[in-house]
Amino acid sequence: MGADKGKKPRIVEENTEQIDPELVLSVEKLQEIQDELEKINEKASEEVLLVEQKYNKVRKPVYDKRGDLIKSIPDFWLTAFTRHPVLSDLLNEEDEKIFKHLTSLEVEDFKDTKSGYSITFNFSPNSYFEDTKLTKTFAFLEEGTTKITATPIKWKEGMNLSNGDVHDKNGNKRPHEEDSFFSWFSETEQNDDVDEIHDEVAEIIKEDLWTNPLMYFNNDADEEGLETI
Repeated sequence: MGADKGKKPRIVEENTEQIDPELVLSVEKLQEIQDELEKINEKASEEVLLVEQKYNKVRKPVYDKRGDLIKSIPDFWLTAFTRHPVLSDLLNEEDEKIFKHLTSLEVEDFKDTKSGYSITFNFSPNSYFEDTKLTKTFAFLEEGTTKITATPIKWKEGMNLSNGDVHDKNGNKRPHEEDSFFSWFSETEQNDDVDEIHDEVAEIIKEDLWTNPLMYFNNDADEEGLETI
């Protein structure tokens, strides 16, 4: 059977066929077009980044105004977390007691928004730890990894939820059968499993809860006899 004259041969096939000059030229031109597209895509990404940075500045005073109002609503962040379909699973009974002291939540992108962001939890004085501000940061490195850092929590004696070291008033250690939200917060070890968990929880807080916490605060409100706002 004769060869299909309309079909171009491969550029290299076990070095047994001659390279078709026309094919080489076509591939080179195709590469030039692809390079041109890449330059356009890079420029588009830069412009999108500039727009995002611009509107982050516009959003900031509105977020601040929202945060001031939220402080006047008792247990707002505790309610929003416990009514969230995913984040609610992270809070055990002791976590919920601490979250009654959570006065504000802040999410802030780095100046170069594609480089990372931080999540800050602000607390009123409580019997669990000395801190009033806990920040977890996710920095996206050029090699494609994420550097995770977190404020070391200054737990009060017998109150360390991140390792289950919680005692009652008589000094007896309480049963610890569930993971704590603060275990997630304190974990900064770099491995694939941990990164996946961090990415999921952090992204939900950043892209979902933070953008519209009122939606979750109001979630199931009717069932509990509360009026939606």
